[in-house]
Amino acid sequence: MQQTKLWINGQWEATANTYDLTAPYTGEVIAQVAKASIADVERAIEGAHEAFNTFKKTSAYERAEILYRVVEIMRTRREELANILAREAAKPIKAALGEIDRTIATYQFAAEEAKHLHGETIPMDAAPGTQDRIGYTKRIPLGVVSAITPFNFPFNLVAHKLGPAFAVGNTVVLKPATQTPLSSIVMAEIFKEAGLPDGCLQIVTGSGGELSDTLVTHKHVKKVTFTGSGKVGLSIKEKIGLRKITLELGSNAALIVEPSTPIEKIVKRAVNGAFNFAGQVCISLQRIYVHKSIIENFTEQFIAETKRLNVGDPLDEKTDVSAMIHPDEVERIKEWINGAVAQGATIACGGEFTERTLTPTVMTNVTQQMRIVCEETFAPIVSIMPYNHLDEAIELVNASDLGLNAGIYTNVLTDALRAADALEAGAVIINDIPTFRADHMPYGGVKNSGYGREGIKYAVEEMTDLKFITMKMSF
Repeated sequence: MQQTKLWINGQWEATANTYDLTAPYTGEVIAQVAKASIADVERAIEGAHEAFNTFKKTSAYERAEILYRVVEIMRTRREELANILAREAAKPIKAALGEIDRTIATYQFAAEEAKHLHGETIPMDAAPGTQDRIGYTKRIPLGVVSAITPFNFPFNLVAHKLGPAFAVGNTVVLKPATQTPLSSIVMAEIFKEAGLPDGCLQIVTGSGGELSDTLVTHKHVKKVTFTGSGKVGLSIKEKIGLRKITLELGSNAALIVEPSTPIEKIVKRAVNGAFNFAGQVCISLQRIYVHKSIIENFTEQFIAETKRLNVGDPLDEKTDVSAMIHPDEVERIKEWINGAVAQGATIACGGEFTERTLTPTVMTNVTQQMRIVCEETFAPIVSIMPYNHLDEAIELVNASDLGLNAGIYTNVLTDALRAADALEAGAVIINDIPTFRADHMPYGGVKNSGYGREGIKYAVEEMTDLKFITMKMSF
């Protein structure tokens, strides 16, 4: 059985306490994970602060080369990394391989962005009496970044924090999710091999509840980047004071399907968006609003495609959907489904439970007030609802207090543009599912879905300060 340690100042350190890591699909213990203390976190932050004083002086070329080497190492270890992900998160192996490929691309974007950290010249003579001055801006690193990451994309969402931080010369203290520490731990080896100086990456594993206060309030932490629940994110924001922060929180992704849509061409894509990784994706398709004239046809095709999905072992290449992350999550969503049925909803497909799995579930006859509709489900469940006209559909989508991604399928250009303006979301995806994300695009939500933006170029802006410099040309 694997025994993990903390990664502090370029060394593996054992801890007095550990916890058992169990595989979500089998329930077997696959590792004993080091449990950091507050003192461990303080040492990690202090070490990162000390390393920053040197790392910030490295050239853009040097930082880019480190990230390029990470890319090459990950390519050679692709299958190994995907297997780690499948075991600790129950992500089906074909989806795990896809995440590794995206992670590689994310670090490559970061390497390229390291060479594009530039400012601008300011026309000082545009103001009266300043014609003898020059002015320019530059981006400078912040210092120690505290990164707290979730279980659902433990390689790629970590990359969205480490990549831009290292690209600009920051150092990072990483606290991965308790269920998926192995994905982060292996990255310590990879960054070490790639030449990242000791101390620039610190990894502390353990309880977020016990460690988060230190991670977000320590005097040397200059930036907090968190992906997780809205409740925890709000709590962090209340504690950080004037530090910079990026929050990627909950979602309730919705899709509008207009009558002009060729249903047979989009159904498979929509099913994938709803049930990929058992619906445990921030922008997993949860609500589908279909025009009443085509809803019967759409629902029939959607259910037929859903029934083709295979539920099983994440290491089996034929598996489409595997276990949810924890049996407690299965129990939670079972209560939500039963509650909806008691209120008149229909289980049109799926709804079959084991201790660790839920078959992909399609709900109809639902209302906006049901928890499976108005709250984030984070489970393999989707609701299909009718609407009469586009304005009504937009209003239904916007009724949520969350707004990360929203999508619309339509062949009418004016309707697409009207929806793009009216939908309240951080991103509007036209003629694709709201689950779409490319790793260089700006990513973040409105309302209660978050604060700030990720996507490498945009994360770089969030992880730097803007400094203005001016010089008088004569005395």
